[in-house]
Amino acid sequence: MTNPTDPAANLAALIRCPSVTPNEGGALSALEAMLKPLGFVVERPVFREEGTPDVENLYARRSGNGPHLVFAGHTDVVPAGDEAAWTHPPFSAAVAGGEMYGRGAVDMKGGIACFVAALARHLEKSGGPKGSVSLLITGDEEGPAINGTAKLLAWAAERGEKWDAAIVGEPTNPDQLGDAIKIGRRGSLSGTVTVQGRQGHAAYPHLADNPVRGLMTLVDALLRPAFDEGTADFQPTNLEVTSIDVGNTATNVIPARATAAFNVRFNDNWTAETLQAEIHNRLDAATRRKTYRKGRREPIEYELAWRDQPSHVFLTRDERLINTLGAAVKAVTGRTPALSTSGGTSDARFIKDYCPVVEFGLVGKTMHMVNERVALADLETLTQVYQRFIEDWFVKGAA
Repeated sequence: MTNPTDPAANLAALIRCPSVTPNEGGALSALEAMLKPLGFVVERPVFREEGTPDVENLYARRSGNGPHLVFAGHTDVVPAGDEAAWTHPPFSAAVAGGEMYGRGAVDMKGGIACFVAALARHLEKSGGPKGSVSLLITGDEEGPAINGTAKLLAWAAERGEKWDAAIVGEPTNPDQLGDAIKIGRRGSLSGTVTVQGRQGHAAYPHLADNPVRGLMTLVDALLRPAFDEGTADFQPTNLEVTSIDVGNTATNVIPARATAAFNVRFNDNWTAETLQAEIHNRLDAATRRKTYRKGRREPIEYELAWRDQPSHVFLTRDERLINTLGAAVKAVTGRTPALSTSGGTSDARFIKDYCPVVEFGLVGKTMHMVNERVALADLETLTQVYQRFIEDWFVKGAA
């Protein structure tokens, strides 16, 4: 591939690489083949950490005099699931009814394909932007996110790389292109609470303490009252119980312990630390109010464990970045995009520590689904948005 101006051709090449996380699957090689003819210097560092799979990543830069824009994304994809349930094979990039089918079509090989096409068209038209453009692409976004973007950013920064702005090409639009630009994300915090009881026979409950009773009390304390009502920029904080388990296969045994897992998506009323303190306080208060069974004096005994590293809430306030992208979306689609902070986490949570970052990509209706697919018309539209943004952002940055 020597002239990757066609986003559909770029995407087909990427989809045909079965890069199910954490496997590179040929996707980074395909991307490198697109970028080198455009004048990019490409490096592919591999990061590793004990207990996690090695992950290959890609950093490509086309240098110039002026501001530095970075496009971030990932070529790894989730498993296809039941391949027999797909209308077309998940790694075939088949086109039918004006749509391209394939795992990663919208999440997010499609965004990468469009950005590369936009750059290629801009180079043909103008000879290159008045500044530098980089692509920061990981193979560990759909995985544990340990050997991916966070380490790739640190690796590049240690080599003197600095960025003025970033776009993440995740599928941000709920219904049609131009719906929304993500300018921030709520934080994410996960934990488990385990209640210790006393195992016994279900027919002799007076000789046991059923931890499920205590766990129900603690779960209720986590769920009520609401943490907040939201803020000007963010939805309300919500805690969801994602699993309750006693590890018990017998129906006539009172279990020795019961565990509930939970996840909290929190807004800028909180930090991870203040939210952890609030959850501790709620659980401590609940243990003092209730005992396992009526007549018993023992309080509920529990253990609280935090899982993984929390993702911190952030909000981008760079008006030049936001307004330039919004104007490009408006010019191409005719729509004024909402400035959104909804949804889950993304690798923007790492990038925010290095430069202002926003997210804009394809329509995400079919991501992670059987028959993930993208309209060919949307590929062309997104390419035009990216091209318009590249042209306008560098002009304003050089002004």
